[in-house]
Amino acid sequence: MCGIAGAVSYMCNVEKEQDSFLKMQKVLTPRGPDQNGVYFTENCALLHTRLVVLDRENGRQPMTAVYADNAYTLIYNGELYNTPELRRELQSAGHRFSSHGDTEVVLHAYLEWGEQCVERFNGIFAFAVWDENQKRLFLARDRMGVKPLYYMQAGAYFLFASEIKALFASKKAEPVLHRNGIAEIMLLGPGHTPGCGVFQDVFELPPAHCACFDRDGLRLRRYWSLRDRPFTDSFAQTVERVRFLVLDAIERQLVSDVPVCTFLSGGLDSSIISAVADRVLRARGERLHTFTVTYKDNDLYFQKSKFQPNSDSQFVGQMNAFLQAENHLVTLDTPALTKALYWAVDARDLPGMADVDSSLLLFCKEIKKYGTVALSGECADEIFGGYPWYRDKTIRLREGFPWAQSTAYRQSFLQEGLFSALQAEEFVYERYAQTVAAADKLPGLSATEARMKEMMKLNLDWFMQTLLTRKDRMSMYSALEVRVPFCDYRIAEYLYTVPWAYKDYRNYEKGLLREAVKDLLPEDILWRKKSPYPKTHNPAYLIAVQTELQKVLDDSRAPIYRFVKRDALRRLLDADVQQPWYGQLMTTPQTIAYFVQLNYWLEKFRPEIRI
Repeated sequence: MCGIAGAVSYMCNVEKEQDSFLKMQKVLTPRGPDQNGVYFTENCALLHTRLVVLDRENGRQPMTAVYADNAYTLIYNGELYNTPELRRELQSAGHRFSSHGDTEVVLHAYLEWGEQCVERFNGIFAFAVWDENQKRLFLARDRMGVKPLYYMQAGAYFLFASEIKALFASKKAEPVLHRNGIAEIMLLGPGHTPGCGVFQDVFELPPAHCACFDRDGLRLRRYWSLRDRPFTDSFAQTVERVRFLVLDAIERQLVSDVPVCTFLSGGLDSSIISAVADRVLRARGERLHTFTVTYKDNDLYFQKSKFQPNSDSQFVGQMNAFLQAENHLVTLDTPALTKALYWAVDARDLPGMADVDSSLLLFCKEIKKYGTVALSGECADEIFGGYPWYRDKTIRLREGFPWAQSTAYRQSFLQEGLFSALQAEEFVYERYAQTVAAADKLPGLSATEARMKEMMKLNLDWFMQTLLTRKDRMSMYSALEVRVPFCDYRIAEYLYTVPWAYKDYRNYEKGLLREAVKDLLPEDILWRKKSPYPKTHNPAYLIAVQTELQKVLDDSRAPIYRFVKRDALRRLLDADVQQPWYGQLMTTPQTIAYFVQLNYWLEKFRPEIRI
């Protein structure tokens, strides 16, 4: 993967401002430490930092091609998984290639098909193409939103970048936090409204969108969305189709010129990926390396719960013995986990998922010592209906985001007069209602089937985006490329149309997926109850984050007090509140850590706050 950034202006000479724009490139170096490149003209700057995965010498960027007496220049972050098919089609149309990587294929696809090229791509990507004759910039982002792309209009300049920090590095704009931005952080965070960059005038190109910027301004276009269609497959045909799609996605994503490894928790999703990877690597004469994260003394303090019925350790051992893979166990301790809370904000550019972020950051840092590419099991729960809120009827039928039923609790931390309880509820509910209304549904569906379409839309547009942002930022902080095979858009398209009774086969979460891969895994792994991403259960962590928040309370000039009540933070430390902040991933220790991250973020960006 890589980092991309750039600027366009029709009023100022961009080429004369190189020093300013090179600062954008510099802050993206962690995403791409292997190579960097620049392209400057009077109207445009394109900046690239590269993490080499395919074709080191011939994949350098920015990449320019001359076609029909015009020059087109590309900067690209991502991977295409249907590169061979696209290359053959383009070759038959007369295109010639000097590399075996996907970058040149993306550029030539744009030359051949223009902005419609994105509709042919199967992959994860964010890219920009500058048309020199037309003085026009084209931007695009993958269907599922795996790779990031932010933009803003800053005076005479249109800026874009892989990360928010790069937009401000140019010093063409200063960070501003307005009332809606505060609401995003306090009422929705660590999630955020699709397309919103939290800071004033900062936007994220939404998933499945492309855009053109020229002298007439910016125009966005959605090029893909989930559509409901009549479903006629039998259950046996559905199982066969799911098996093909899942295995094909995993196998396509194992293409690399550098070693590939997998995350392995011993749960269903990571075990499926590891089993397929193991088979493919063995055929190449290679051995799979798997990586598992745990926490010091977790077995000592682990307690079963409805959401986490068992720990990972026994299942990881069983799965590795089954695969004969080489497992690397990464054990995290409280001091490092606490310190990394701040690094996680540096990586995400926003307060995030507390230790759920920082643990992944540390985990990826250790994996990077082995290799550059890893496969992970994110997104299966959103697509196959694995979360409790899909299956618990009480939660499923409740209005509002099922993982964030805490608006009143969140509002209680805000300074008086900023948002009333009613205004806070309206802010959150409006976003929920808009998402539900956008779920495509065939007429005549049963109430259950209609609600399941809505639930999948909510999960893909909101909860999954939070996890994908986490995955991208925490991994790229150490220049580790993490691929997510379950996020293949073909799987999402098909599963959106599959009846809930099929997905809930044997009344088991992800029952359909389990049936489709039943010959790939040991029985205990295949039917293991869902367990969430592992968190520390060590009471020392709660004490550590309480200590960090106490430091904030001891500082009367802490920037967080501009919109957060100091006495509310004090109550958070003193009271044993069992109200989740963001589903079961973020309970009391993570809520405390979220406010620690929030204060650090305000200190770091020093935004002008306009309430």
